[in-house]
Amino acid sequence: MTSVTQPWIATGAGAPDLRDAPQWQPCIDDPCARPVVPMEDHLVQATLKPWQAWVLSILVALMPLSFSIDLRLKAVPTGLLFLIGLALLVGSASTRRSFRAAWLPVAAALLMTGFVIVNVLVHQLGWRPLDRPGHILLFLATAACFSLPLRMRLVWAGFSLTAIALGAAGFVQYHVLGIDRAYGLNGGASASIELATILLGLSAVALVQFLVPASRRWEKVLHVVAMAFGMYGALLTQSRGPLLAFAPIFVLLVLLHARRTGRWRSSLLLAGAVCVVAGGATFGMRHEMVSRFEAIAPEVTSFDHRHDATGAVRERLEMWRTAGRAFMAHPVAGIGIGQFAAYTHQEIVAGRSNPIIGRYNQPHNEYLEAAASGGIPGLLVLLGVFLVPLWYFSRHVLDPDGDIATPASIGVAVIGLYMLCALTDSVFYRMMTQSFYFFLVLGLALRIGALSRPDEG
Repeated sequence: MTSVTQPWIATGAGAPDLRDAPQWQPCIDDPCARPVVPMEDHLVQATLKPWQAWVLSILVALMPLSFSIDLRLKAVPTGLLFLIGLALLVGSASTRRSFRAAWLPVAAALLMTGFVIVNVLVHQLGWRPLDRPGHILLFLATAACFSLPLRMRLVWAGFSLTAIALGAAGFVQYHVLGIDRAYGLNGGASASIELATILLGLSAVALVQFLVPASRRWEKVLHVVAMAFGMYGALLTQSRGPLLAFAPIFVLLVLLHARRTGRWRSSLLLAGAVCVVAGGATFGMRHEMVSRFEAIAPEVTSFDHRHDATGAVRERLEMWRTAGRAFMAHPVAGIGIGQFAAYTHQEIVAGRSNPIIGRYNQPHNEYLEAAASGGIPGLLVLLGVFLVPLWYFSRHVLDPDGDIATPASIGVAVIGLYMLCALTDSVFYRMMTQSFYFFLVLGLALRIGALSRPDEG
């Protein structure tokens, strides 16, 4: 019987290490021999087709408009982006790496989500106050879409078109329909402040895009028109808080541009021109806006919480007194999310608050709202939601890569605007302004995370 002897057995040599042997190379024509690609890498390796990039960018560009209209159709862009974002979180390692690169803003948003849930459980408030954490989680998912190669020129153009549309709506309401304070297309007559906040946020985006050196001529024209409509539309709301908050943000953006490009003269000329035009528009509004600004000091000095608390400024002062008492009485757990109205009625019955504020559901100050409803932890969480992403964006505003510096500048502007607006209004009370903030801040954070993180293959 013939035996076959292996060479290493015949020579007495030790068996070779198979790890060092040449590996079998499969034939690509053999379907059973094709290399296996891990499921999580399919979306990473695939590139967006041109039409997919355009569709996705259009959906992102429509989001600010969807926050600002009262139509059921507005849920379509949000729903589609949410589903796409979930798919990216599950199937794309690159998107998850972008989330890790932007972990600080993401953690701040998750912290607010967790805090609201705990507060609701502690105070046994039911399901209704969970709208806020639900929306935050929604926009955490949609933010994943910013990790893809979007057509950002189209996105910014869509934002500017939204500013023009909302500003035009305010123009019609004020000049054609005779409405004293424009309120836009969502929320009714009480939404003037929210409309002003959204319009000025979009105006800040348009200003950044106008200042980008690489912008084409038609883009600069579009963005400057959007600035004009946005700022004038905000002026027609006669909302003093957002208008006063926007002034330092505008100056900050111009100074950042001058610092980054060295064009100090043209930047200062732009700032001066906008101030002149804005001043002329303010004094040309049949003096309503001027009168509202002039009324601030007299209302503050004449405020008496027992006998003279009538007027927008005095009523705010009385609400702030009440919210401050709520915080001092409940510094640890607060009175509960959304319980300011109930607490106010108790204080009115006890004679400690003026009945004039009985019609308000929130104290028109986001910091006092957080402190009253959540105590010291609530205030710290709110500050984290502002300051943590602000620090994240501020590290990139002078980045030599314009694709990173641009979203960072917009992020700083939006957060700064909201922080200042929060002094005179509860910016997260209405879904319109809350959605705009978390959509944009989280999305831009993911955009920077995707662009700045080292590529890991």
